Amino acid sequence: MDRLDEEAITTRLADVPEWRREGDEIRRTVTAPDFRTAIAIVNDVAEQAENLNHHPDIDIRWRRLHLALSTHDAGGLTEMDFRLAARIDAIAADHGA
Repeated sequence: MDRLDEEAITTRLADVPEWRREGDEIRRTVTAPDFRTAIAIVNDVAEQAENLNHHPDIDIRWRRLHLALSTHDAGGLTEMDFRLAARIDAIAADHGA
């Protein structure tokens, strides 16, 4: 998958407003209602990540999930990062986070 240029990244970030760019990554923190829900979110994200064969970095701190996306093979952000970000947003919303 091809790396996105700066204009495309800016455009795609507008579609996922919960995410922020940090260098060659996009990041989001999700706060779940409780720890069990946080783990359910991680499980649902894992399923989507496997389906897309694109895997986020996830740091779990009680009910807070810190997620980071980048396409390491492409050396930066690709359409796949934003596709998974949108799915993660939907999963978080489904779980009330």
